[in-house]
Amino acid sequence: MTLRIYVSRDAGAVAVGADDVAEALERAAASRGMGIEIVRTGSRGLYWLEPMVEVATAQGRVAFGPVTEADVASVLDAMAADAPHALRLGIADEIPWLKRQTRLTFARCGVIDPRSVEDYRALDGYKGLERALMLGSDGILADVTTSGLRGRGGAGFPTGIKWKTVAQASADRKFIVCNADEGDSGTFADLMIMEGDPFVVIEGMTIAGVAVGATYGYIYIRSEYPHAVEAMNAAIAAARRTGFLGTRVGGSDHSFDLEVRVGAGAYVCGEETSLLESLEGRRGIVRAKPPLPAHKGLFGKPTVINNVLSFAAIPFILAGGAKAYADFGMGRSRGTMPIQLAGNIKHGGLFEVAFGITLGELIDDVGGGTASGRPVRAAQVGGPLGAYFPRELFDTPFDYEAFAARDGLIGHGGIVVFDDSVDMSKQARFAMEFCAVESCGKCTPCRIGSTRGVETIDKIRSGERVAENIAVVEDLCNTMKFGSLCALGGFTPYPVMSALKHFREDFDPAPARLQAAE
Repeated sequence: MTLRIYVSRDAGAVAVGADDVAEALERAAASRGMGIEIVRTGSRGLYWLEPMVEVATAQGRVAFGPVTEADVASVLDAMAADAPHALRLGIADEIPWLKRQTRLTFARCGVIDPRSVEDYRALDGYKGLERALMLGSDGILADVTTSGLRGRGGAGFPTGIKWKTVAQASADRKFIVCNADEGDSGTFADLMIMEGDPFVVIEGMTIAGVAVGATYGYIYIRSEYPHAVEAMNAAIAAARRTGFLGTRVGGSDHSFDLEVRVGAGAYVCGEETSLLESLEGRRGIVRAKPPLPAHKGLFGKPTVINNVLSFAAIPFILAGGAKAYADFGMGRSRGTMPIQLAGNIKHGGLFEVAFGITLGELIDDVGGGTASGRPVRAAQVGGPLGAYFPRELFDTPFDYEAFAARDGLIGHGGIVVFDDSVDMSKQARFAMEFCAVESCGKCTPCRIGSTRGVETIDKIRSGERVAENIAVVEDLCNTMKFGSLCALGGFTPYPVMSALKHFREDFDPAPARLQAAE
């Protein structure tokens, strides 16, 4: 009997020893004369249980975790005998944390071999493209609009409107660009999907190409994601070999191909026009708008720019699920959101669920509270430029409009949790410092405002003319919010002002804190 064992090759799992575990399984099996087949998958997103190892059984895949190299021998014996083990988690699909999710975009992540087109197709892969080729441009655009999909990169702009604008533009060439420059603190959904199910991104981009008349695309990945770069390049090569990229895609008259471009790691290149500048070989500096990229984007041609998660949602929608997708969610926030739980949290990982779940449910129920065991004091939602929410606002539904109504951002869906030991004046300072370091320098409010912000918050923290300097910070935030060219300077006020509003006591003179710092 040959055991089929699944071990993640996701960067998060590799960081905690997944490669060592896979090698140890090979050695242990050889020493026992046991036949095993190891399939390297992506992660299912239960990062506190990584490396999580699964074995195929007649009842389904049984999971064990977190498995260390030292555990391998006993785990392998338990797998072979189908016996109890301290690390046995039961049937993977029945683990409560997984079972309560609504996995539409991440349905295959952690399940399939991300290098295998056959695995992808076995679980409904490329059905969306097949239907898209039958529907044609108008039909695709109608489905994307009906689904209610909004950009998952942070802005939340309706995807159907963006695609329709590019489709209606007249040009000799058009482009599809995937923004995979995932730089927000506490976010890893793009990384997970590119490493665990890269074909879903390729399929989504190909459908976009058919919809708007584009024949070429680029995936812009930050240099800090070498595993994702490798996974995407391998998947692109496999898609070409099997006829899903190149000329006559899927046997149709459409041509579409794409390539990976690696960015240098500038946070501002997550902004779409800076990304385009970088793709064209120039320094990543924000462009003034208009013209919009949909009219004049990459190399001056009409361009669709969407985030990884936006493209990854498309195959489900086109496979006949436009209305089914729209049935999830609330208000103008339709479908599901892959929410990433990070920071000081007991159960950190990716949790895909329909819009509408509250922030408190996500942190206390799903995440299990803090890893430190101390009370939760604050949560930052939407990356380093997202607002800090106190516990009094944990009843906020995860919804674009609900967060905006409370001066917050959903952003890319990252949640970073802090316990009651956090100093929120220090967090506000970090936001300004982050903006100062990452600013492209093109506009004065962002370039100078953030630097003055750091200096002024330092004065507040040292007890120097606190009330007057808080007024200066508020004025700086107002100037940055309404005067910056892009969201880097425009959104930096969100964490600063929310810290001032909800945690004002941390900005008052605090001799005890200062003495401790000394």
